[in-house]
Amino acid sequence: MPVLTEEERLDWLRLIRSDNVGPRTFAWLLRHYGDARNAIEALPELSRRGGASRTIRVYPRAEAEREMEAARKLAVDFVGIHEAGYPHRLAAIDDAPPLLAVRGNVAALTRPMIAIVGSRNASAAGLKFAEQLARELAEAGFVIASGLARGIDAAAHRASLPVGTVAVLAGGHDRIYPDQHSDLLEAILPVGAAISEMPFSWEPRAQDFPRRNRLISGLSLGVVIVEAAKRSGSLITARLALEQGREVFAVPGSPIDPRAEGTNGLLKQGATLVTEAADVLAVVEPILGRPEATSLREPDGEPPVPFEPDDHARAEIVALLGPTPVGLDDLVRFSGLSPAIVRTVLLELELAGRIERHGGGLFSLT
Repeated sequence: MPVLTEEERLDWLRLIRSDNVGPRTFAWLLRHYGDARNAIEALPELSRRGGASRTIRVYPRAEAEREMEAARKLAVDFVGIHEAGYPHRLAAIDDAPPLLAVRGNVAALTRPMIAIVGSRNASAAGLKFAEQLARELAEAGFVIASGLARGIDAAAHRASLPVGTVAVLAGGHDRIYPDQHSDLLEAILPVGAAISEMPFSWEPRAQDFPRRNRLISGLSLGVVIVEAAKRSGSLITARLALEQGREVFAVPGSPIDPRAEGTNGLLKQGATLVTEAADVLAVVEPILGRPEATSLREPDGEPPVPFEPDDHARAEIVALLGPTPVGLDDLVRFSGLSPAIVRTVLLELELAGRIERHGGGLFSLT
């Protein structure tokens, strides 16, 4: 696998930290411009053509160097999506972070994983079952992934410490949340690992947790929900797992316990019922060994070529967009423009902060 030079790693960090550049946009820019440095140079003009109201902020080199120095002090490595240490199942999702900040035993990320998540306000029975399940799955050779949260997450991490567990952080590596789990994180690192896509010193906000949850499910063969209320982050993780083609498992609970309302609902919708580790193993073991592809590629195989749409093409695409999400294929069909032209207009609009991406490759005007 190709290894990034330190200069390339710095450019990748600058590009992904620049305004309006998410994982999918990063991949488009890299395909269009060949490398991150050329893409960085193109950002101001692209955002201007997209109608930005102000000049796009490109992450300064000095700030990227400071972040990399902070990472070195904490023994955190930035691993690129095509490098050997990057988890291959995570690389297969279409919004995989191009750079992953990894701390601890990187080898843990190369082993098959099962995610266990659930209620922060967990019951004693839920905590006991999460510990038992995590321990048995770990003994069967699986790394346990979770979000370092209180309750079910923490129980799953603790039970799998001797074999290996991965904590997915919602903030920077120097901003552990909740802070009382700093000791738990330190206990994870000798055998397991912690990962984050967020900048150093980033304090996690409410909207960062669903973003983190897609990494928990993306790392894993499947996600086990132990306890979840009707509206909870664990159900978001289950939805993301389905979108990513991962298995979803749910532990049944009492119909009068609100902490089981979400998991019981998942079972009604077809999630695999789990009462013991064997239920999970029966589903995931046949999946092992299937090849996984990485995400930095054209969705339909079209070769990457830089295009400069004219104003008519931009106006045509903007007129077709609205508050209701619409897909690339529909924009191509109704505009009569080539897929490459439509992608480039969407790229310009996104960098200008004028459109929003949705799951399933859909776009809407902000």
